[in-house]
Amino acid sequence: MTKIINLTPHTITIQTDSKTYNVEPSGTVARVEQLPKGVGYVGDAGITFIKYEYSDVKDLPDPQPNTIYLVSGMVLAAVKNRDDVYAPDTSPRSVVRDEKGNIIAVKNLVKGG
Repeated sequence: MTKIINLTPHTITIQTDSKTYNVEPSGTVARVEQLPKGVGYVGDAGITFIKYEYSDVKDLPDPQPNTIYLVSGMVLAAVKNRDDVYAPDTSPRSVVRDEKGNIIAVKNLVKGG
């Protein structure tokens, strides 16, 4: 069976048609820093924008057999060439919300690589 390691600070709940998985935080949080790359202006509106590039991902373990890692979407965007790294799919078609509109689960994961 595939081992799922949660490298975020929050419990991630994944809801399939037949089962709900509550993946508790592992205690290690994979992180990536956004480094400012450039600043400019939006047309003549006087609104500034900034571009970022990502630093190296920190605290992402090396690949292990039959193991996947759950990370934030920002970390996933910075990971290159890893088939074992996923993030929760928070798109409208995947989230499950409670009566107040809070996300309580996702139906899918987003794959990196």
